[in-house]
Amino acid sequence: MIDLTEMATPLSTALADGVVCMVGTASSDGEPNITFKGSMMVWDKDHLAFWERSKKDTLAHLEENPQIVVFYRNPKTQQAWRFYGTVEVARDGSLREEIMSRTIQAELDRDPERAGAGVLISVQRVTNGRGDVLQRRDG
Repeated sequence: MIDLTEMATPLSTALADGVVCMVGTASSDGEPNITFKGSMMVWDKDHLAFWERSKKDTLAHLEENPQIVVFYRNPKTQQAWRFYGTVEVARDGSLREEIMSRTIQAELDRDPERAGAGVLISVQRVTNGRGDVLQRRDG
């Protein structure tokens, strides 16, 4: 079972804390990409979400290959998690609007035209910094 409740506060303050999440993706032919995402949030008990404002390699990769890994590490609190999952990309519609409405202002300020897309991550597995499985989706 996945329950991200305890991760909500650390992820919501990651940008302000200077420990922005890293996101890893791969294209359909396996080309890797890694980038920082300051808008990562716990969406609900088993989903993460972020505002994809750059609309470059990360978005292209996720539309080709919905597999994603998110890495969070805060050396001050000694918390570290990897979240593995699959995504739904929302370029328009109500999900996009909901994700945008919950995105931190600092990230929205970097997208003044609000041209970004919402990305919803269905978390399948959570590991700690050493790779030990902490949570896994049933089934």
